[in-house]
Amino acid sequence: MRSLRVIGIGTGNPEHLTLQAVRALAEVDVVFALDKGAETADLLALRRSICAAHIAKPHRFVALEDPARDRRPADYGGTVEAWHQARADRLEEAIRDQLGAGEVGAILVWGDPSLYDSTLRVLERIRAAGRLDLAWTVIPGITSVQALTAAHAILLNRIGADVLVTTGRNLAAQGLTADSTVVMLDGDPSFDQFDPDLTIYWGAYLGSPDEILISGRLGTVAPEIRRRRTEARARHGWIMDTYLLRRP
Repeated sequence: MRSLRVIGIGTGNPEHLTLQAVRALAEVDVVFALDKGAETADLLALRRSICAAHIAKPHRFVALEDPARDRRPADYGGTVEAWHQARADRLEEAIRDQLGAGEVGAILVWGDPSLYDSTLRVLERIRAAGRLDLAWTVIPGITSVQALTAAHAILLNRIGADVLVTTGRNLAAQGLTADSTVVMLDGDPSFDQFDPDLTIYWGAYLGSPDEILISGRLGTVAPEIRRRRTEARARHGWIMDTYLLRRP
């Protein structure tokens, strides 16, 4: 039996690690990480620094090239399924070759493993293939939703009101259906279709030294958000942002 820890590490601040995560890391022999290349090298570097800080015993850091995928596919569902399978194949091979009997492996997940992350789906694919005897435990982490509301010092919900957590793709297709809507994974935000009197709470690189926060009336601050977002993406080569839209 091979054993894995799937550990949520928060959104960029090393102090986001819980005490449970720190204890789990102390027992790890091998850390597996999917490497998206030079543009996101700082995300891989943060994982390495967390390991160096909290794994005192000798350990191995195994970086795997993340399979490429089409970001604007005609068949979104089919493309993501194929991408998950490619990840599963790559990770299964690495676990088989790098994680010995009696050793403990770990995968460090940005945010929390339960929210818009594919790690658990990928591991289920490996288990279903039946070639590896694999078990894992999940250690929760701080999500970008929590980091966003904390940074703006606001409540996620209003009294008795609903909250929807969705993606930019779904928001564009379905519109606003909840009192408060948290939007993640929005590669090309388009605010013009919505009521300009909505309130927006936007944040990028949450929890990190590069954090950017903007809030206010949507019709007033949307141009500034677009400008700051474009500048930040050009400077870093990538952007990870989240925002909350709230009805008047």
